[in-house]
Amino acid sequence: MKIVALNGLLGYGYSEEALNIAFSEKVDYIGVDAGSTDPGPYYLGSGKSFTDRGAVKRDLSLALPKALEHKAPFIIGTAGGAGSSEHVEWLKEILLEIAKEKNLHFKLGTVLSDVSTEYVLEKFDSGKLIDMSSEFSANKSTIKESARIVSQIGIAPIIELLKKDVDIIVCGRACDTAIYAAPCIYEGYKHGLAFHMAKIMECGAMCSEPVAAADVMQAYMYDDCFELRPANPIRKCTVDRVAAHTLYEQSNPYLIFEPDGVCDLTNSRFEQIDERTVRVSGSVFHEAEEKTLKIEGVRCAGYRTISPATIYDPKTIENFDFITDAVTEFVKENTKKTMSDDSYKIFFKTSGGKESSMGVIIDVVGKTQEIADTVCALVRSRMLHCDYEGRKSTAGNLAFPFSPSDIHVGEVYEFSVFHLAKVDSLMETAEIMIEEV
Repeated sequence: MKIVALNGLLGYGYSEEALNIAFSEKVDYIGVDAGSTDPGPYYLGSGKSFTDRGAVKRDLSLALPKALEHKAPFIIGTAGGAGSSEHVEWLKEILLEIAKEKNLHFKLGTVLSDVSTEYVLEKFDSGKLIDMSSEFSANKSTIKESARIVSQIGIAPIIELLKKDVDIIVCGRACDTAIYAAPCIYEGYKHGLAFHMAKIMECGAMCSEPVAAADVMQAYMYDDCFELRPANPIRKCTVDRVAAHTLYEQSNPYLIFEPDGVCDLTNSRFEQIDERTVRVSGSVFHEAEEKTLKIEGVRCAGYRTISPATIYDPKTIENFDFITDAVTEFVKENTKKTMSDDSYKIFFKTSGGKESSMGVIIDVVGKTQEIADTVCALVRSRMLHCDYEGRKSTAGNLAFPFSPSDIHVGEVYEFSVFHLAKVDSLMETAEIMIEEV
């Protein structure tokens, strides 16, 4: 069985030539991951995608007709970047737009994986919410303040839709591996090989040389192994690259943890079978005694205003800590009658720090946008002219690359829930819908 990964993330782009090569022979399934928590909590909270709509449409416009022509079910994970129902609708709109423009008809399956605050609170009260970090314990108040919460589904909902003979599957928040493991397990291949293959395939051609998340990867599944080969002839898979990407985002070099269980790589073998192809065998799977799903929730933490600047004077750089302390105290004193200390936070983010120059971003988060704007303006103006011992210049301490100097970023979100939930069924958070397009 042949599976194609369109690229590492929908909207990243890929070689059209590579796509044509991949479909020059029979393709059984095609998949692509469309989201991640890597860009942070903002996108889940705002309901916006961190990938560009035009770029996403380009990637789908080329691949969708080929998938339908070859009758290869097309599985898309974590729609719209964060996988909430709003993100799923955003991606579906693009698919429907392409279908109308190209006169395409297909059976569309959708998996929503949103959960309510009540669902998470019930898990908390029953002791079924597990902390993933000792530094981030579950908290009832922050759960209640969550703007959006999603669960990260595994293979089960995707397999249910494959049983319904759908052409396209659009998932809410989903494990990256589920996109590629689900069809293999549905077709009867070994779980261990399926999950291992999926772990490597999820990032497109990142397991090849030259490395590229923005290109097409191919996997060939067999009863006792799988083989990986990039579709683009300028790339090749090597044992080192494939083995290295197996470790990607893993805390244990031998174990890959999934909602369904653990993929054990202790006896995995990696073989270079030709210049561009690597064969992997020996991976096994241990089913979990207790099933869990990861829960991700966000809450609004305030509003942000930033002011980027550069310091070119070595003496100013040397006195940077003194300046920031003095500026912070100045703002506190000047706003004590109009705002409380807990209504804003000031951060100074730096880069460089060499004698010649230092980059600085004044970062203010306030309870309202007005507070953030006011405090940032005070910090910026005071920092610009702050005096210190040994200062010779009467000009500004900062150089501003932009005008206006202050940039209104808007709402700031933070994770309110980032935990595992014990579940009775790996389907319990999935809402499945099927429609004809």
